[in-house]
Amino acid sequence: MRDLRGKRYWLIGASEGLGASLARHMAKDGAQLVLSARSPEKLRDLADTLGAQALPMDVSDAVSVSRAAETVGEIDGVVYLAGAYWPMRAQAWQVDQSVAMAEVNFTGALRVLGHVVPSMAARGHGHVVLTGSLSGFVGLPGAIGYAASKAAVMSLAETLDLDLRNTGVDVQVVNPGFIRTRLTDKNTFAMRQIMEPADAAQRMLNHMKTRRFALSYPAPFAWVFRLARFLPHGLYLRLFG
Repeated sequence: MRDLRGKRYWLIGASEGLGASLARHMAKDGAQLVLSARSPEKLRDLADTLGAQALPMDVSDAVSVSRAAETVGEIDGVVYLAGAYWPMRAQAWQVDQSVAMAEVNFTGALRVLGHVVPSMAARGHGHVVLTGSLSGFVGLPGAIGYAASKAAVMSLAETLDLDLRNTGVDVQVVNPGFIRTRLTDKNTFAMRQIMEPADAAQRMLNHMKTRRFALSYPAPFAWVFRLARFLPHGLYLRLFG
């Protein structure tokens, strides 16, 4: 089991929702936290409560990320939780929103990890945690931008895991289902097995303490998405279309 006590972690996307709940759980476990998000007020309030360092940052801005990474310096782990979401069908494509989802959910991770991972590998020590989604396993209706960006994050995690084997840098990916946040409040459909942020964060933290690569939850909802990758296309269309 991984012990987080005294370890310095950088949480990106930590001002609310899953990120804020994970920060609370990690602080209770004794981790030293640097919290980043675009919302400085919420971020500083949470950081003050937890005795953490607040570091406002916009993951879609290369200069902002570079300056934040320089300020953070050497860390034991990084958890990427930044997320943007708008429900969107191809027939009602909103270019700015779809690009924003790609920028925040995936490209932002590339920017952050590009500053963090090489130094971890050079030191022979580190922990990288990425947040995917059950929606990243298969294409879904009304998920232009979001599902594709999460699939990219999950693929990135797999590549990092392969590249960083035997370097001392551990890579993990967490693929949650629906979590009750301001993002899922935009949905108008029934969300099966929707989780509260505190519960979802506790499951995420439990996984981070293990050496396993991936966690997809909650079951049995997660099984549907994982198995859907192996369905014949016609059956997949009938189930998800």
